[in-house]
Amino acid sequence: MRALVADAGLGDEVEIESCGTGSWHLGQAPDGRAVEAAAQRGITLTGTAQRVEPADLERFDYVLAMDRDNLAELRAMASDSAQRARIGLLREYDADALAADELEVPDPYYGEHGFEHVLDQLEAACRGLLARITSI
Repeated sequence: MRALVADAGLGDEVEIESCGTGSWHLGQAPDGRAVEAAAQRGITLTGTAQRVEPADLERFDYVLAMDRDNLAELRAMASDSAQRARIGLLREYDADALAADELEVPDPYYGEHGFEHVLDQLEAACRGLLARITSI
C-alpha cells in the first residue's frame, strides 16, 4: 500500500500502519520470505511487528484485517459503532475477491499459498482501497 500511495503522489496525505492483533511477533522484522518476495516486485518491507491499540480504532479511517478471526478481535476491541464502522476486511476492496466470496488472505507462513500469491491478493485489494480513498 505504501508503494501505491507513493506512486500516486499521496505519501504526505495517507498514513499507513501495519499491526497485528496478537503479541507473538512483537518487535520482530518482517519474515525474510516476505521481504524477498516483495523485493522481487521492487517493494521494500521495513519496520518491526507491533500490536494494534484501542486508540488506533479512533485514529485511522480504515482498520482492515486479513481474516475473519482478526476482524472479530478488532470488532471486539471497538468501543462504539463509529469505530466498528471503520473495521473491515482488506479484500473487500478487491472486486474479484468480492465476487468469488474469497475475502480472507491465506496465511503464507504455514499454508499452501506462497508469499507471491498473497502479495498478488494484497496488491489487488490495496489498488481497490486506494481507488476508494481517492474517490472520496
